[in-house]
Amino acid sequence: QVQLVESGGGLVQAGGSLSVSCAASGRTFSNYAMGWFRQAPGKEREFVAAISWSGGSTYYADSVKGRFTISRDNAKKTVHLQMNNLKPEDTAVYYCAAGGGTTLGPFDYWGQGTQVTVSS
Repeated sequence: QVQLVESGGGLVQAGGSLSVSCAASGRTFSNYAMGWFRQAPGKEREFVAAISWSGGSTYYADSVKGRFTISRDNAKKTVHLQMNNLKPEDTAVYYCAAGGGTTLGPFDYWGQGTQVTVSS
């Protein structure tokens, strides 16, 4: 089992920056690929970014490519999502996820989410 807790969400103006983090506990963190997903009101959950167990490979949704950066610290069992040049359409609940398969899933463990709101 892996437990995930997100933090760092909040309110920011369009064009601003925000970083969200995910702290993991439980089984060996470095065995898991990590991902960030988001869900806006009335919409389905969507993929945002993922990072391999070593941190050597990263993947991004086209909508965030060039603006968001995913990173991880295996010693601290944390994964981060740095979000720059935020847009109102980035408003959503952001979820951290861990998966023991490929870097792009499946993701077996999920956090409770953290709200990110971008005002125009």
